[in-house]
Amino acid sequence: MAQNRTFTMLKPDAVANGHIGAILEKINASGFRIVGLKMTQLTKADAEAFYAVHAERPFYGELVAYMTEGPIVAAILEKDNAVEDFRTLIGATNPADAAEGTIRKMYAESISANAVHGSDSDENAAIEAAFHFAGKENF
Repeated sequence: MAQNRTFTMLKPDAVANGHIGAILEKINASGFRIVGLKMTQLTKADAEAFYAVHAERPFYGELVAYMTEGPIVAAILEKDNAVEDFRTLIGATNPADAAEGTIRKMYAESISANAVHGSDSDENAAIEAAFHFAGKENF
């Protein structure tokens, strides 16, 4: 399989709890190359746009509020089979169900404060990366 890219965000809980370095180290140790990286703060409009796919879901308002409560770290990652491998690395959405050694098992607080986002498809990875990064910000 060819090298491809995925997108991740270290969410406000992971940033606030000081887990940026440990999570980035785990990502590197798992064979991913970081090709774009920045810390930023999502505005309400940013979070609403990014999570628009969930707008009709009952948790949407809570999700937007959570994602704007503190800074996030956005990253573009590159590796063979990047999307699938990263989804495996981060673990189940609910950290109680996540496999041992996964990022969410190690660093998530709850199903809603689950430390990290990972794209669910190659198409969404490209859309999400473009949402957070200008072309000159990734290599």
